[in-house]
Amino acid sequence: MPQTSIFEAAGGADGMTRIAAAWHRRAMADPVVAHAFHGGAKPDHVERLAAYLGEALGGPARYTETYGEHADVVRMHSGDGEHDEMNERAVECFAAALRDAGIDASLETYQAVLDYWSWATWHPMNSYNRSADDVPTDLPMPHWSWDARVTYGSETQ
Repeated sequence: MPQTSIFEAAGGADGMTRIAAAWHRRAMADPVVAHAFHGGAKPDHVERLAAYLGEALGGPARYTETYGEHADVVRMHSGDGEHDEMNERAVECFAAALRDAGIDASLETYQAVLDYWSWATWHPMNSYNRSADDVPTDLPMPHWSWDARVTYGSETQ
């Protein structure tokens, strides 16, 4: 395993911003994925996503200190029913966004970031598709590792 965090290997805060901006452009241009934004995104979506990704990938707790909790993010993406095609397309857009952001220069880093996004898309963001009210209020921020394991606080899965 590399000695640095995935966050650092992917370029730190600047890398997260490049990834978030590239994904935002691709997501908003994709007719299926853009549906998740119900006609628009918050003006600071790129900054929020960069902070969220960074924190989940081993960077500073910018998201939870500035914007809210992981449960808030999951709640935003919940209650819309099952949407497998949207999830598949979101992961495809993200894979392309990683290339756009230059993260594919290191295959190991590219794969670690993509694995996190895929896991998050199909697990916490997809687990409460019936209702956002089903999302637990104390859902902790996941932390992704090089070996594709997620840690919530001191609990590893």
